[in-house]
Amino acid sequence: MNTKPSRNNWIDWLEVPHVWTVLLLFAVTLAAYIPAMRGGYIWDDDAFVTNNELLRAGWPGLRQIWFKFGATDQYYPMAYGSFWLEYQAWGYWATGSHVVNVVLHALNAFLLWKVLNALRVPGAWLAAFIFALHPVEVESVAWITERKNVLSGTFYMLAALAWLRFEPLPGSDPERGRDWRFYALAILLFCFALWSKTVTCSLPAALALVLWWKMDRIRWRDVWPLIPLFIIGAGMGLTTGWMEKHVIGAKGSDWALTLLERFLIAGRAPWFYLSKLLWPEPLIFFYPRWQLDAAVWWQWLFPAATLGALVGLWLARGKIGKAPLMVALFFVGTLFPALGFIDVYPFRYSFVADHFQYLASTGVLALVAAGIVSGLRFLPGGKSRAALCAGLLVMLGALTWRQGGGYHDLVTFYRTILARNPQCWMAHDNLAFGMMRDGRVDDSIAESRQSLAIKPDDPEAHVNLGNAVLAKGQLDEAQELYEGALRVRPDFAEAHSNLGNILLFKKQLDMAINHYQKALELKPDYAEAHNNLGYAWLLQRQPDRAIPEFNKALQLRPDYDQARVNLGNAQRLQGGR
Repeated sequence: MNTKPSRNNWIDWLEVPHVWTVLLLFAVTLAAYIPAMRGGYIWDDDAFVTNNELLRAGWPGLRQIWFKFGATDQYYPMAYGSFWLEYQAWGYWATGSHVVNVVLHALNAFLLWKVLNALRVPGAWLAAFIFALHPVEVESVAWITERKNVLSGTFYMLAALAWLRFEPLPGSDPERGRDWRFYALAILLFCFALWSKTVTCSLPAALALVLWWKMDRIRWRDVWPLIPLFIIGAGMGLTTGWMEKHVIGAKGSDWALTLLERFLIAGRAPWFYLSKLLWPEPLIFFYPRWQLDAAVWWQWLFPAATLGALVGLWLARGKIGKAPLMVALFFVGTLFPALGFIDVYPFRYSFVADHFQYLASTGVLALVAAGIVSGLRFLPGGKSRAALCAGLLVMLGALTWRQGGGYHDLVTFYRTILARNPQCWMAHDNLAFGMMRDGRVDDSIAESRQSLAIKPDDPEAHVNLGNAVLAKGQLDEAQELYEGALRVRPDFAEAHSNLGNILLFKKQLDMAINHYQKALELKPDYAEAHNNLGYAWLLQRQPDRAIPEFNKALQLRPDYDQARVNLGNAQRLQGGR
């Protein structure tokens, strides 16, 4: 193939695998994400990275990541394993993790071109550039925790490419039959994708859509190889759904949605996501949570519009082709895990999030790019066409640059959210926690009180405020706040442990021990609760009970100096008997 384009044929230049185009794709992606790469750790990064004991545990930690179910909140060993590797390489260096995310995103954009090119979609390179620079993808790239998205995206695209090598589509080399080596590779890469994030379980459905789009008639021989992928994907999806509910805690009043309310979410969410792709302003990490009411007639307009659009595209497929319907089905199908029928933890504060559509957005962006390229061919002048494309990409890159700046640090992150969503109690909660950690007790109290004013039944705000007033010596108010948190959420391990601390200070040792034990029933790997329970036993002069608790705390946190001191005191007491 002659890859050297005509000087004036800039549109064709976007259609060929030119080495300079690849380098440009990576360069502009890295440039657009410079503010994000300068950022630090934000929400959830502590659970995945900075407070993740498995990263510091060496090879035993990696073994647990892969082979101990429940060692991590979600069974994503590829994603957690990547954090393990980074910790061995550079410790807690946020910039390194950010760079890895950005490079993976640029790689995904390149792989998107490869997939679209294999499917002979016009405007494949333009789609890759739009995907790389679109600001709606910033949440998945700038947030270290969402390594899950960008890493799973890489394996998702690679699995799709392997499948397309296995399954010759119409228009490919007629002499090339199925290559079963690529079938095995596709299954392996699909497993890697699922082990990064199980939203990729939609891949076999996407491949089935491609077969329907490209073939005039679907035969059993075309479909049956997909069955193992459906089974594997369903198994991993069910596992993640169970962990969301029983390990992460996606259960309770915030998830008590009726079936009609879930249909309202499912009908409205695709339009929300489509609107953010076509007009990405404003983009908010925590969007306001919709007030659902099945008795309000206008809320049913969204599901009706979704169903009407799909029916309309089906009826019009003879005139406009099957591609728009295929894209719509791919979009909705890939979004399905986040459409309300499966309880996920983020539904507690919002029914939508930008990172939910990382993979789903690729189909819409490809359709948009194909439309742009097809339309530009009717315009005279290659340079003017290039200028229009460049203008679009510069605008998207500028929006991505601006959006990435909001991930600079925790305070900037939450302040950015509150500037766009002032009623976001979750942002107030987490800002209060961060300020308390930084020693800004009065500011933490103010943020927690604002959160409680918005959501009086917020258990985290009760605990955050309790911690802050306790730091000011207000034991009785702190006790009331911890008890208030437990009235709302009886299974809140931290509230039990903190209440135990208050009771311990008040010399109510039996009640303190009861709360520590309850905290450990709920969270067995709670190092602080083990240490505090051991200290309570020590005060009761029962070193035989105290020593195992201190040992467990040190097993969980080898650098826990207070537990080490307490262990020494308990051993001396035991030896002095």
